[in-house]
Amino acid sequence: MAIQRTFSILKPDATERNITGAINALIEKAGLRIVAQKRIHMTRGQAETFYAVHKERPFFGELVDFMTSGPVVVQVLEGEGAIAKYRDVMGATDPSKAADGTIRKLHAKSIGENSVHGSDAPETAAIEIAQFFAGNEIVG
Repeated sequence: MAIQRTFSILKPDATERNITGAINALIEKAGLRIVAQKRIHMTRGQAETFYAVHKERPFFGELVDFMTSGPVVVQVLEGEGAIAKYRDVMGATDPSKAADGTIRKLHAKSIGENSVHGSDAPETAAIEIAQFFAGNEIVG
């Protein structure tokens, strides 16, 4: 399997509870390397751009409000099959349906406050990474 990169966000519910280290440990235990990471306070513009695919959905405003409610940690993860691997480590969006040992089963508060985001495809990962990181900030 090829080495690839994926994008990750540790959401405001995770930073508020100071569990970013615990989540990073699960990421690394799964064999993914954190090759870029920074803590930011996402602006409304950044959140609206990031979640533009959901603009027509009824939850869009609430999602933007949540993602701008506190600091987040944006990351680039690298490893073999990183996108699928990270999605497995994250677990189902609904924590009650997430597999034991996954980030969301262990740490999510609800479907909305589910602690993490991960890219769903190589094309999406490239766009999401570029929104938050310059090439020289990613150190493999």
